[in-house]
Amino acid sequence: MAGQGRADSRPLSPHLQVWKWHWTMAGSIFHRVSGVGLYGGAFLIGAWLISLATGPEAYAFVEGIAFSLPGQILLFFWSMAVLYHFANGLRHLIWDGPMVGFSPGVASLWSMFNVAFAIIGAAVIWSLASFY
Repeated sequence: MAGQGRADSRPLSPHLQVWKWHWTMAGSIFHRVSGVGLYGGAFLIGAWLISLATGPEAYAFVEGIAFSLPGQILLFFWSMAVLYHFANGLRHLIWDGPMVGFSPGVASLWSMFNVAFAIIGAAVIWSLASFY
């Protein structure tokens, strides 16, 4: 049994300051954050569709916001969130199969791949879209 002095210096429950950061932890947090971002992006797509149906003035207003620098940055991060969520969904689909990828090393590699896929994929999509 641990001594009384040792138990008093530790927190009662795990906290971010106690945990050592690793890729799977960051990937789990980013999956939740990207899910919230996708939820907000769905509302923005709905606003865009409503402006499209409302008329040219409303559409021009939304188009002006989307093509501004903050709008472009927001759209870039939204496309990263879409790609990350897609890649992480594939990972979970594979995990539902024949017990593949559960070791800590493989799980960390998957998390690194998902982040790289989101960043590189969004950069490729946006660079291709800039030519058209």
